[in-house]
This record gives sequence, structure tokens and C-alpha cells, in this order.
Amino acid sequence: SATRPPVPLRAAGGRCLPRSGESSAPASPPSPPVMVWTLRLWSPPAVPAWTLPVQADPGPEGARRRRCCRRSRDPRGGAGAEDAAAALAEPDDPDRCLSLLPWDRFSAWLHCVCVVGFDLELGQAVEVIYPPHSKLTDKEKTNICYLSFPDSNSGCLGDTQFCFRFRRSPGRKVSLCCFLDQLDRDLPVYLKKDPAYYYGYVYFRQVRDKSLKRGYFQKSLVLISKLPYVHLFRTMLKQIAPEYFEKSEAFLEAVCSDVDRWPSPIPGKILHLPIMGVIMKLRIPTYRDKPGTTPILQNMHQADAQISMALPTVHEVDLFRCFCPVFFHIQMLWELVLLGEPLVVMAPSPSESSETVLALVSCISPLKYCSDFRPYFTIHDSEFKEYTTRTQAPPSVILGVTNPFFAKTLQHWPHIIRIGDIKLPGEVPKQVKVKKLKNLKTLDSKPGVYSSYKPYLNKDEEIVKQLQKGVQQKRPTEAQSVILRRYFLELTESFIIPLERYVASLMPLQKCISPWKSPPQLRQFSQDDFMKTLEKAGPQLTSGLKGDWIGLYRHFLKSPNFDGWFRSRQKEMTQKLEALHLEALCNENLVFWSQKHSEVETVDLVLKLKNKLLQADREQLPVKTDTLKKLQTHINDIILALPDDLQDILLKTGTT
Repeated sequence: SATRPPVPLRAAGGRCLPRSGESSAPASPPSPPVMVWTLRLWSPPAVPAWTLPVQADPGPEGARRRRCCRRSRDPRGGAGAEDAAAALAEPDDPDRCLSLLPWDRFSAWLHCVCVVGFDLELGQAVEVIYPPHSKLTDKEKTNICYLSFPDSNSGCLGDTQFCFRFRRSPGRKVSLCCFLDQLDRDLPVYLKKDPAYYYGYVYFRQVRDKSLKRGYFQKSLVLISKLPYVHLFRTMLKQIAPEYFEKSEAFLEAVCSDVDRWPSPIPGKILHLPIMGVIMKLRIPTYRDKPGTTPILQNMHQADAQISMALPTVHEVDLFRCFCPVFFHIQMLWELVLLGEPLVVMAPSPSESSETVLALVSCISPLKYCSDFRPYFTIHDSEFKEYTTRTQAPPSVILGVTNPFFAKTLQHWPHIIRIGDIKLPGEVPKQVKVKKLKNLKTLDSKPGVYSSYKPYLNKDEEIVKQLQKGVQQKRPTEAQSVILRRYFLELTESFIIPLERYVASLMPLQKCISPWKSPPQLRQFSQDDFMKTLEKAGPQLTSGLKGDWIGLYRHFLKSPNFDGWFRSRQKEMTQKLEALHLEALCNENLVFWSQKHSEVETVDLVLKLKNKLLQADREQLPVKTDTLKKLQTHINDIILALPDDLQDILLKTGTT
């Protein structure tokens, strides 16, 4: 009987779902594309590379980098992508480090470090950018300036930590070696970098200082990164910021020098990151990890007396602490985030707003939240007009705000969360009903959820009782967060598994894949056909929650989260078809075929095969290294059977 290509069912985070009769053991990961690395000694140019303009010819170093990247894309090489990543992973091995330029390691983690101060004449201003060669546009600097300081009404005396997210200016060139993209491929979908955005991680200090005209010392140390590793950078700032405010720029230079010695952010490896006498020990998740599990890292003292600090996570926030003010509405909030509904979090400070927004975004994990979200948003933000206009419906975005002005400006938004000061819960929260939007007039309104939304699913009383009992028994907030995170995970997986099953059925049959035809196309997604599958294979198989699941699915299929999820699965399955087509070609006797066809047809075949190899590397197809080598051997054998003049032409074609 006809069989389908073995495309695994996946939960949203990438975990394979066993088919009937199959073992639940995780499948082996696909072999990475092949790379060749030539190690060359680096000698500093007369002018530092970072002072050269983007358009200028960077000389021999730039040429070496281009050659390095070209070799990494050559599918005929003998070294794997893991070898390339290992060049960054082993900082103490000089032989592996020779092909790296200064600041490559730093750039793998951070874009730059900024110091934002307050000037009486200019207001907020970027005082320092390090490393000095880091590029920020004027628009990006302006956004960083305003987002690095709490609104004046927040009254944040002392030290405050928070984070923000802002759009990168278009047309930016990527400066890092291309093999780092391989690392992003191994991440869970919700941790992949979004090339259109930067994160800013802030440590703000405001203390009285009579020697200053304003009477206050106000300054922020800001880490700018493409990585959403909130907990890691928050921990790092706790270590370095207090000392920086005492020692200033020389200390900052030493910090950046430490970061430039870090191994590359390889998912799945235990990493040791030294930072000013302390070693942070952590592990970045991979898409192969079982969702909801976190390996335990032990604290230990090193032989050289450096303190090792184990980080239990790189990206998670304290979920229970963030949701405690809206304790009884967590299931409704999960639905709103899942459906990509416009949400505003009104909080007394950037710390509360940013943590709550990040908690909301993470509650549908391992599904990726595909709309925009701003943990801290101000009236000076470059997208302020775009997001607050009344001429059109509010966009699919989650905003965290602290300025009272937003209580009036965003009154027309359909869902508003008002929270007070987040404190460790010491008593059971009181039952609070969802409030009507007309009752929200100022930021001083009582905490709660203001919305006219009617949830599709019945309320789960069990999770509320379980968490309430934890509060009464003074269960640690970390344990409460684990319970809440597991609840959200099971709810999301119960919802997404029926979609995964249906989408996997859109794959063509194995017999449809022919080496002499283009790979077959996926069947079209049909909402009606999918809805028919829910009667026997719906969420009722894994969840006891009752309610209008059909209505929830219909709403979800119109949301940005479905669009992003389906595009990702579509791309994954299309690549699988391309990989199977490559394997089918390799299993054919191509030399024998070429002997029975004209030279024109043979040349056309060679060019198509070369394009296949380039595509396999460019799109990082899940193809085994042996398959690529075998196909390259086929190409070489066919070329050698042709006349000498054609051999010379074909050997030069498609090699650059």
C-alpha cells in the first residue's frame, strides 16, 4: 500500500508525537549541512576593522571573512556545522579560534552596551556605546534613550531592572559570520531571533545627589541584544551594573572583554560564561527538548576560587508572581494571547509592565507568539502613533505602559489589564470579576481585567484551587510557577495537537516522489476538513476542559499566531519533500541515464543537480551528509564522461 513520507507529528515546540504503534523515543536530529573551515592566522590591520565604513573595502580581513563564509556554504566539504560552531565554543583552543575576528564572540551575544544619562538641556542622551564600532541609527538611539528611563510618574528611587523591545532600522547589514545562523536553527521556535527587533535590558539607578543641579543621579546601563534571554541578561546586569556605577568606563571595557571570550550560544550545551570574577553556568534549550523540562545545573566552587552561579533558565520569568494580580483570569488571558487579541498592561513601573508582558507572551509556549509585543512602551516610541490611532481597529499587539496618559489614549482598546505593585503573594487573592471597560477611566483605577470578552472554554476551577492551596501553605513562588507553567503547556498542547495531526496528513504519498519530476506540492489546508477531524481526534483526547472548542479554533485560524505557526510547518514539510527528492535522485544511476541522453540534456541535468546542492545548503535542508556527498560524486562522474571542453565549463559553473 502507498505510504506517506515519514514526517513526524510535532507539538508546537518541536517535540515529536508518536504515531500509532511507534515508540515515543525522540528521533535523531537531522544532520547539519556540511562545512569546510580553513584556519588562517589573523593579524590586525593598520586601521581597526570596526572603524571602516560599511561600504568600504575591508581589505584582506574582509576577503578572508567572505572566503570563510563561502566555504561554510560549500556542500561538498568534509566538516560539519558542529565543527564550525565549535570554533566559537572552545575559547581556550587557539587552533579553533584563528578564523574568528575580534568581537565575533561578543556579537554572538550582544549588539552593544549603552550608557544613558540625563542631561538638563538635552534630556536623556546616550553617553557611551561600547564597543565603539557598534552601529546604531539615530532613530534607534532615540528609542533607546526614552525606553531606558522610567516615566517620571513611576517614582523609581534606587535600582530598577526592566526590559524593552524595539524595531531595528531597515537595511542593516549582518556583520557576524554566517555559520551562527546554524545555532538559531536548533532553538525552540519561541526562542529564535527575530531579525526585525532588538531587546534592551536595563539597570536604572536613581539616587539623591546634592552635588548635581537636579538633585538626583539618574543613569541606565543597557544591554542591546537580538537574544530574548531575559533571565540571563537580568542576572548579568545584577552582577556588573552596581560596580559600573562606581568605576565607570574602564570597568565597562573589561566587561565587554569578558563577553568577547564567551563560547558561542550553542543550544543544548552546558555553557560557562565568565563575567568579572563570577562564572555563570547555563544551558540554552533546543527544539529537541521535551517542553516543560529544565535540566538541573548545580552550583559549585571552581578550583581557581571563581564562584560558579547556576542559572535554572535563560529566558523564563516568574510566572506566578506576574499573574498573581489577575489570578482568577489566567485561562481567559491564555485565550486572548492565543488569539492575538490587542492587550494593554497598565502598571505602576516598567519592571511590573515588562515582566507581565513577557509572562503573557510565554503562556502559550511552546507555540510562538507571532504578533508584536512591547514589554515597556512610552509616548515617545517611534510606533506610538501607529499603535494608538483611532482611525482603525487596534492592532494585534501586547503593550506594557506606565504613563497615565495611556489610560485615556487607549480607552478604545478591547482588553486592558490593570495591575498594582507586584509583591510576593502572602495571602489568597480575592475573587474578582472581569470589569467593564467603561469603568476604566484613569491609571488609578482598581487592579483587574477590563474586557467584554466572553471565553470560549469553561473555567478550570482545579488549577485555581491548586494555586490557592499553595498560597495558604506558603509554597515557594518558584514551585507555584512550575505548576502554572505546566498547566499552560498542557492546555496549549491539547489545543495544537489536532492541528499538527491534520497538517501532517497534507503531505503527499511516498510514491508521488519521483527523481525525474519536481517534488510534489502539499495539499491545501481546508478549514472544513480540519473541523471534521475534531469529532474523533479533537482536544477532548488530552484535555478534560469543556466549552466551545470549535469556536476557539475558528477564531484561532484567523489569527496571526495561526498564520505564523502554519507558515513554519509548511516550510518544514516543504523542506522535507525537497530532502526526500534529493535522496531519490541519489538512488538513481544518473551516469547510466546520461549515457542514453544527448549532451544538451546531460548538461541541463548537471546544472539542476548543482542547484539542488546549493539549495540544500542555502535552505539548510534536513539532508544527511552522505546524501550530499553521493550526489556530488554523481555530478563529478557525469562531468568526467563528457568531452573536455564541456568538462572545463561545468567544473567552473556553480562553484562560487
